[in-house]
Amino acid sequence: MHLALQNLQRHRLPATHQRLLSTLSTFRTQHLTSIRSQLSSLTRTHQTLSANHSHTLSQHNPTTHAAEILRLDTEKFKIAKQASDLEIEGERLASDLERLKLKLYRTLGIDVEADATTGEYNKAVIRNAAKGDVHVVNIDPKFSRHFYTNYFWRTM
Repeated sequence: MHLALQNLQRHRLPATHQRLLSTLSTFRTQHLTSIRSQLSSLTRTHQTLSANHSHTLSQHNPTTHAAEILRLDTEKFKIAKQASDLEIEGERLASDLERLKLKLYRTLGIDVEADATTGEYNKAVIRNAAKGDVHVVNIDPKFSRHFYTNYFWRTM
């Protein structure tokens, strides 16, 4: 009986091995299919990224880039110089305007005097040659320019 049992177990053993080998083969096939799919996906991603990288490298020219930076720097400094020149010209024109106003006042017979401490004009001497009058007016900031303009015109 022992021998018969051993023969039976020998016949069963290969069938069990066959099932295990079949299951292992199926698992291996499925796993290889999954890995091949992942590899294919990664290969496509790599090709896309390589193409983008190559395109980017072909578009970038260091010489052109450096030349563009130099051109922009030069333009920036030219604009800064122009702004500085215009600011100086604006200050010069403002002082010319002040001198022009003083000349106009003198032509009309009005001399203005600046305060020695503040530099503000605080006194006006109005001469009327036709009437032979001279009026001295202290300019007070509490009165408007309109008030002084009317007063000067009436006095002249």
